[in-house]
Amino acid sequence: MNKLALVTTAMTLALSSTCIQAKVTEAEAAKLGTELTPMGAVKAGNADGSIPAWTGGITAPPAGYKVGDHHPDPFPEDKPLFEISAANYKDYAEQLSDGQKKLFDTYPDTYKMNVYQTRRSASYPQFTYDAVKQNALNAELVEGGNGVRNASISVPFPIPKNGLEAIWNHILRYRGSAIQRFGGQAAVTASGDYNIIGFDDELLVKYADRSLTPEQLMKENMVMKFKQKVTSPARLAGTALLVHETMDQVREPRQAWTYNTGQRRVRRAPNVAYDAPGTASDGLRTSDDFDMFNGAPDRYNWTLKGKQELFIAYNDYRLHSDKVSYEEILQPGHINPDLVRYEKHRVWVVEANLKPEYRHVYQKRVFYIDEDSWQIQIADVYDNRGELYRVEVAHGINYYDVPTQWSTLEVYHDLNSRRYLALGLDNEASMYNFTITPDDSEFTPQALRRDGLR
Repeated sequence: MNKLALVTTAMTLALSSTCIQAKVTEAEAAKLGTELTPMGAVKAGNADGSIPAWTGGITAPPAGYKVGDHHPDPFPEDKPLFEISAANYKDYAEQLSDGQKKLFDTYPDTYKMNVYQTRRSASYPQFTYDAVKQNALNAELVEGGNGVRNASISVPFPIPKNGLEAIWNHILRYRGSAIQRFGGQAAVTASGDYNIIGFDDELLVKYADRSLTPEQLMKENMVMKFKQKVTSPARLAGTALLVHETMDQVREPRQAWTYNTGQRRVRRAPNVAYDAPGTASDGLRTSDDFDMFNGAPDRYNWTLKGKQELFIAYNDYRLHSDKVSYEEILQPGHINPDLVRYEKHRVWVVEANLKPEYRHVYQKRVFYIDEDSWQIQIADVYDNRGELYRVEVAHGINYYDVPTQWSTLEVYHDLNSRRYLALGLDNEASMYNFTITPDDSEFTPQALRRDGLR
């Protein structure tokens, strides 16, 4: 990265990624909700006013919205302020990642960014803000940074001191306590051909359970339980995956099981982690690419580089709309840029470099994390030659019914093959259900087999 527009000083120092950092002081925590937002972002706008102050985000849905609807655009009158294309992107180089610049070079005739007014729409329930403040005073990394203790519900380190704390904020950000997601993904060829793989996902987020204390979470040692079933095409339907994600992964690593319809058996799946290929992804993402990054961070050294102003896909309600078809979204090279809304936001920049003693297909990853939500918005990914390999983009919206800021679509661009994976397609599916109340018994290997047989 070059010429970062840093807005932090001491936080940009290269701190060891393996030591346990001291908790923040009472004086630092007192800034949450005053000088800083409750999530730890700078509340004020930027110097030229292109990024406004945060004033609470979206606190009520647009008129007419009801739970179960695809979320309507709360800013329907907004028009693009300007367009960034291959012809002028160098004029905006300071607000673009290296991966974004590479996309302009790779698709000079079709790739563009329509830039809109910045809307700091991220918002969360008050109890999450209360939890974040308590986490700030109490949360710690476990030895080696491969887990978190003394935290619950939402981000553990709203005032991060190193890259590991920042990436754990992304992993543990609040998205509700139980979610059912419908939709699917498409691996799009260079010529634009694709097949839709349908998924039904369920998440039971133990970490977000308000009835569990940090002490109980540590005893149970569970972040979430995740279950995924392939619903289409017919040849893959019924294939299922179950993951138990732990808080302290030193004490107990992730556990995973798969159900194969042909064998009608549930098997342990220790390879559902790190750089193993993602489910039915045609090799276009790794297991730890899911949700932009997930799982154990132990194979990398993490450095917090500071903050930068960046154009990111935000408030992408048009892309999320049930009035838009998959065919309209999926085009050769990249998704339809006329459906994407870009805004300028401040992001934390975190660089992950592979440790010499480990292997992974990604030698380096640079994550750009939205300061208001701790959602990774962009990931620039480098191969073992040090060359840009993939550019990963999260398209975010505010889900009013929680509320939470989360991606509606993630796109993984493979620069070598000129292919991409669009994960989270839900325009032609039912909307996410944040009201489910599943039981732990639904997230067992036995339950996985039952689900696969249905």
